Amino acid sequence: MTSQLHTVEKIGGTSMSNYEAVRDNIIVADRSKEDLYQRIFVVSAYGGVTNELLEHKKTGEPGVYALFADAESDWAWGDDLTQLIKFITDINSELFEDPMLKQQADQFITDRIEGVRGCLIDLQRLCSYGQFQLDEHLLTVREMLAGIGEAHSAFNTALKLQQEGINARFVDLTGWRDTELLPLDEKLKQAFDAVDLSRELPIVTGYAQCKEGLMRTFDRGYSEMTFSRVAVITNAREAIIHKEYHLSSADPNIVGADKVVPLGRTNYDVADQLANLGMEAIHPRAGKGLRQAEIPLRVMNTFEPEHTGTLITGDYVSEKPQVEIIAGAKGVFAIEVFDQDMQGEPGSDRRILDVLSRFKVRFMAKDTNANTITHYVGSTLKHVKRVVNALKDEFPNGEISTRKVAVVSAIGSDIKVPGILLRSVKALADANINVLALHQCMRQVDMQFVVDEDNYEKAIIALHGVLIEPHNHEYAIVAA
Repeated sequence: MTSQLHTVEKIGGTSMSNYEAVRDNIIVADRSKEDLYQRIFVVSAYGGVTNELLEHKKTGEPGVYALFADAESDWAWGDDLTQLIKFITDINSELFEDPMLKQQADQFITDRIEGVRGCLIDLQRLCSYGQFQLDEHLLTVREMLAGIGEAHSAFNTALKLQQEGINARFVDLTGWRDTELLPLDEKLKQAFDAVDLSRELPIVTGYAQCKEGLMRTFDRGYSEMTFSRVAVITNAREAIIHKEYHLSSADPNIVGADKVVPLGRTNYDVADQLANLGMEAIHPRAGKGLRQAEIPLRVMNTFEPEHTGTLITGDYVSEKPQVEIIAGAKGVFAIEVFDQDMQGEPGSDRRILDVLSRFKVRFMAKDTNANTITHYVGSTLKHVKRVVNALKDEFPNGEISTRKVAVVSAIGSDIKVPGILLRSVKALADANINVLALHQCMRQVDMQFVVDEDNYEKAIIALHGVLIEPHNHEYAIVAA
């Protein structure tokens, strides 16, 4: 396979749900037939499908997986699987006008879902015997269910493109009925050894079954890891992510579309800070592979194909110190451990981290003083309660308290701006926002302000107004 000629491009779920926009703005656009190739597309499931398969990403409402994992749900998961077939075939109805093509698409995905149903029935029956524990198999079940969504969207997209005269090729990495479990890189090498990028357009499932188990590390971020490794293994010229919005200086829904600007350029360090807040630029581990292979990453807006988007590289530093983006996270829990025995006794932080790790709770910031350590975690109330109970056992003489807050960050590749902290705190004070905690590292790539959750949007507007909007003209020049 020729190196450095092709791009690897990921299409997100919301974009995938609009086939015409994907075809007209991303895949075909104004290209001649010869220029359609030398590209690999890694696709996510259609918007909402993975929520139905697993659980709702934001509300936690159970999908098939969550119902199956709940021992009290009995056969509720089976009813949900039946509803899923209708949901998915309804998507096919909107996509395919040709009844023969719709029948082909329906047959493909129905066979997959019914195969999963049979597998889950057998597993449930097997685990009715005491020697077999369901918990030991749940991660495999989760991976199997997740792969259905990407298989559905990739198969449909390849089928539609073939119908329209494009030599698309469905590349199924989900491991459906595979007899061998390979490491991810080896699986990808095998899959693409047979592909001729000069005349074939691979449409690749965002989920890849592999020996490492992508969901064990990345959970719902698995498609980004697949995308990243495909780019590295095939030695891509550039990696591109297509989203339904630009990577902008703030959320336009909060600040106003007329006040935000696309970043234009930034680096992987900034992308890591965004990922830490739960923003979907790219997973840090996925970004690491691209950075090490010196593959630039471009984030583009599906619905503005003429815009060059935001280019992320390892070596970029802004020409002058400045804040590039105001971002944040709501629904953050501050877990505070106060214990006077901490003073002069090393190891308290490690004990807290062991508890967070045990419950797989991710923290985005922390602060400490002589007798208090506070971690700011992105998790559910259910998990936080479990963490608090475990911490009470670990620190029987301590006081454990929690508070729901928001974290708002000013981020940039170089924010060594004299007086920036003073201006930021004054802007928040002028907006009548009390700062509960703040963090600024010596590396000067981000400042984090912890505020009441009710002040989340006001804080983003205030910081964007003082740190970015006065420089919007300069940003527009960089973006262009």
